[in-house]
Amino acid sequence: MTGQEQTLPMTVPAEGLPTHVRIHEVGARDGLQNEKATVPTEVKAEFVHRLADAGLTTIEATSFVHPKWVPQLADAEALFPLVSDLQVALPVLVPNERGLDRALALGARRVAVFASATESFAKANLNRTVDEALAMFDPVVTRAKAEGVHVRGYLSMCFGDPWEGPVPIPQVVRVCRALLDMGCDELSLGDTIGVATPGHVQALLTALNEAGVPTPSLGVHFHDTYGQALANTLAALQYGVTTVDASAGGLGGCPYAKSATGNLATEDLVWMLRGLGIDTGVDLGRLVATSAWMAGHLGRPSPSRTVRALSHKDQEDHEDHEDHKEHKEHKEHKEH
Repeated sequence: MTGQEQTLPMTVPAEGLPTHVRIHEVGARDGLQNEKATVPTEVKAEFVHRLADAGLTTIEATSFVHPKWVPQLADAEALFPLVSDLQVALPVLVPNERGLDRALALGARRVAVFASATESFAKANLNRTVDEALAMFDPVVTRAKAEGVHVRGYLSMCFGDPWEGPVPIPQVVRVCRALLDMGCDELSLGDTIGVATPGHVQALLTALNEAGVPTPSLGVHFHDTYGQALANTLAALQYGVTTVDASAGGLGGCPYAKSATGNLATEDLVWMLRGLGIDTGVDLGRLVATSAWMAGHLGRPSPSRTVRALSHKDQEDHEDHEDHKEHKEHKEHKEH
């Protein structure tokens, strides 16, 4: 970031918003698991290190699922030791007790299980019914808590499902309540196909509160399929949510939901929060540089609007500098 971008956006706070938001960075896991090509382990490790250097304090590192299901993350055992020295929270996904065993053996202190609010997605993602999946997670959560490990519960399809369409709010509340009763420390409400709108977000949060699910235990995970991710995030912040999932450079989607496009880009989120005067601890310039670097490894531009805008500005400034230098050298040559 150069020039004017260092002072933009202007900070103009809005009433009724939190002073600090914790960004749960999912780019290294949720982002890279959806790539067609497998990213080398060393590149993944450097990505996590760069994200930490940019000020992110929670970075989802990898997933201990069977390599057959998510081959892009088959290197979890090799990757985790390369990043475990970082002084940040490094959650990992564990689908079952075998995954938990693998994670605990490497010293993981934060794990996540991933449930579904709908039967269709539970079948596609876990080959189980919703209740069968919850039964599978129960011993995982119990054992993790006995080991003093923090447990996050992901809940997919909270706002709509590609097979079932609208998802009744009480249906979502039931599974959230079950995950919390199981012992999960926090829940992440997933808009897996990006169909949520702000009123729907606040209605779900209200229903969860009424069912005894406290707002501080909730995070939100929005996809930008219909351009609603930032609007939905703002609606959640207005309700009191202070944990927001985002993916550096807007990487990722969902391998089991073909209509799911990229996650909310961390840079776009930080730009908005910065303008609202909400602290994240993130250095936007370093984060943009990190996402531009990863986009280079993936061989395509970042989908993040903020990364594109700031990278383009830097390129323009560089070209202007080179043009000025060339003009000056030409002028000096003529004078001689």
